[in-house]
Amino acid sequence: MAKPAVPIGLQLPLFIDKQKEIDGVGMGVLSDGTAFLTGRGLARLCGIGNARIVELGQQWSSPTPGALTKSVRNILKERGINIDNPYVAIKQKGGDFYAYPDALCLAVLEYYAFEQPTEQGKKNFRLLAGRALHDFIYAQVGYDPADKVPEVWRQFHDRVSLVFDAVPDGYFGIFKEIADIIVHLGQNGLPIDSTFVPDISVGLAWSKHWVAEGLEDLYGARIRFEHNFPSYFPQADSNPQEPWCYPEMALGEFRRWLRETYIGEGKFEKYLTAKVKENLLPASFVQLALAAYSDDDSPKQLK
Repeated sequence: MAKPAVPIGLQLPLFIDKQKEIDGVGMGVLSDGTAFLTGRGLARLCGIGNARIVELGQQWSSPTPGALTKSVRNILKERGINIDNPYVAIKQKGGDFYAYPDALCLAVLEYYAFEQPTEQGKKNFRLLAGRALHDFIYAQVGYDPADKVPEVWRQFHDRVSLVFDAVPDGYFGIFKEIADIIVHLGQNGLPIDSTFVPDISVGLAWSKHWVAEGLEDLYGARIRFEHNFPSYFPQADSNPQEPWCYPEMALGEFRRWLRETYIGEGKFEKYLTAKVKENLLPASFVQLALAAYSDDDSPKQLK
């Protein structure tokens, strides 16, 4: 039986896979395949000011919304679409980026084609109704839905696919537990490939901590499990690996140690610096990684 592309229980944060601006209309595709327009792009498509789209977001949950917001919510409801927000907020270094999904965009465009018609709205609704907007965005940004994994994430994805169900029930493995670190750094522009395998460093350091603190007496025995790297990874030469997995009862202690000791006391920085000295990572990697972890929203803040 084929394994699912993304493991159950591991929800990866959305990011922008493809993005482009065509005649002033910003558009793109999110990592889950959702086609979107920017707020300004949607406004331009409808022939209105951007302030109206901002207003849509501000009034979305209001019990007494304005005409635009009320009508768009009704249009979506008639199509069986219920959304908490009219946009998806994507965290970037410069702040949040708002992506308006194509279904929402078509509802707004319909409003400006029939209820408060503008020439631009009528013209573009005729052109882009149905799945035409969705397909138009895919074509313009060069997104192929048959190739669902963006190249920047392919190596991480391939590792996840091989190990997500390898750990026995009742235990946790290091790679899956630090996936948020890898995703967070990848979203901040760091190369996620075979040169960046922090779970080996984390696993060795945690193993020393486990033995030194006698944690087996508190949580029970750890056990070995089979772990494989993708065939094109240099580390695959020694497949199958047999790292430790640990009793789930120890998960809270692991997360505290990861936050306070491995990251907080500089072990993570030492790992990155060593990779730079080995010419496996660019020198800028350490600064970028540490800058990413200075944000309040980073996984470093997990309790």
